[in-house]
Amino acid sequence: MKVGLVAQKDNARAAHLADRLRQMLRERDVTVVVDTATAESLGVPGVDPSSMRDATLAVSIGGDGTFLFTARRVGTVPIVGVNLGEVGFLNAVSPDDALDAVRTEIEHYRETGEVHARELQRLHARGDGWDLDPAVNEIVVQGPQRGHGNGGSFEVRVDGELYTGSDADGVLVASSAGSTAYNMSEGGPLIRPEVDAVVVTEMCAGDPMPSLVSAADSTVAIRVDDAPFAYVISDGRAQQRIDPPTTVTVERAAAPVRLAGPPSEFFKALNKLD
Repeated sequence: MKVGLVAQKDNARAAHLADRLRQMLRERDVTVVVDTATAESLGVPGVDPSSMRDATLAVSIGGDGTFLFTARRVGTVPIVGVNLGEVGFLNAVSPDDALDAVRTEIEHYRETGEVHARELQRLHARGDGWDLDPAVNEIVVQGPQRGHGNGGSFEVRVDGELYTGSDADGVLVASSAGSTAYNMSEGGPLIRPEVDAVVVTEMCAGDPMPSLVSAADSTVAIRVDDAPFAYVISDGRAQQRIDPPTTVTVERAAAPVRLAGPPSEFFKALNKLD
C-alpha cells in the first residue's frame, strides 16, 4: 500500500501534520511519499505529486486550493482532504481527526482490498486545437479582463438549444461542488454535492438570464464574439487564450475526482460563510 501526502506550501502547521501522518503510516508498514516542498521543510526525500498516481490513497492538507492542486496532480487516486482553512467544502476532515481518518481508510483497504470513495464530476473545456486540464469547481470563459468595456459578446447553448446571448464579462460553468466557489460570488445558486448537475451563470451581463441548473452530462457551448481576445480558465489556474470568433465546449470530464474519508457537512460549512 502506498500513500501520498501533499501539504499546503509554506505552512508550518500543514508540514507538521504531514510529518505526524508520515510517522504513523510508516509504523503501519505503509509506503509513504511526500510532496517535494513539504519534504524539503521536513528534511526527507520528496516527489512531485504527479508521481503519486500509482498510490492507493492521497492526503491533501490545507484549504480548498491545496485540494484542487492535489486533485490535478494525482488523477483518480482517492483523496482524504484535511481542512486547515475556514470553510472547507472539499476538505471534510479536521486536523484533530486526520490521523484517525487516514488510519480508518488504511484498515478498510487492508480488509477489503479497496478504498471506499465518493465521486465528484470534473468539467472539461476544449476548443479548436486545444483543451484544458479538467476542473473540479468551474470553467470560466471571459474577455481580456473583468470590468466595463473589457468583456465580449457571449452566446450560450445547452445541448444544442439557445439559452442566452448577451454582452458580458464572461460565462461561468460550475459543477455541484463548485457552486459554493466562484459561482456563488457571481450570484449563482448553491447545489448540494449529492445533486449531479452543472450550473451556468453569466458574469455581469448587459441583458442577463437567471442562472441555469442543468443535467451533469449537459454539453455547454459558449461562442465568443466582439472581443480582441478572451481566456478560458480551469479552476482559476490553467488557462487558454482564444481568438474570437470562436466556440468553447464544456462537458463532463471522463475521469472524476474521488473523495475518501468521511463526507463533508455541507450545511455546517455554509454556516462558516457568515
